[in-house]
Amino acid sequence: MAGSDDRHEGRCRCGRVRFRVEGEPIVTMACHCEGCQRMTASAFSLSVLYPSDRFAVLQGEPVIGGLHGATRHFFCPHCMSWLFTRPEGMDEFVNVRTTMLEDPGRFPPFIETHTREKLPWATTPALHSFEALPPMERYPELMAEFAARNDLRPGRGAPSPS
Repeated sequence: MAGSDDRHEGRCRCGRVRFRVEGEPIVTMACHCEGCQRMTASAFSLSVLYPSDRFAVLQGEPVIGGLHGATRHFFCPHCMSWLFTRPEGMDEFVNVRTTMLEDPGRFPPFIETHTREKLPWATTPALHSFEALPPMERYPELMAEFAARNDLRPGRGAPSPS
């Protein structure tokens, strides 16, 4: 398991649900799809992808909200903050909302998805853009590039555009 320097805690807006991730994320993302726009009341959602075994809810009991389907979006039952998502068919991963972490500025998006739905004025510093989701065969390459950039950067954290 990662050391305490690699632990990042997060919480909902009211603080009733708290969680922790350990280690560096697999990848950081911005999603411009209309669903994320509506769930965040913003131009896009930001997330950091972690292996499920590096994620723990420390306090409270998140509830499923948003769409109630195979992809499960978890929220605080009191303040209704969107905390994390368990992607459909990928229980080995958890997609944590970046802005729920204590230091969200440390995790700028490396990739952006669903850009064909993005608002015309919405921009991110993402290095890779996709009109929908990246093709499955691109994920290993993207994750390797993200990890390499992460290891080379002083102070680690998410990559900054170069």
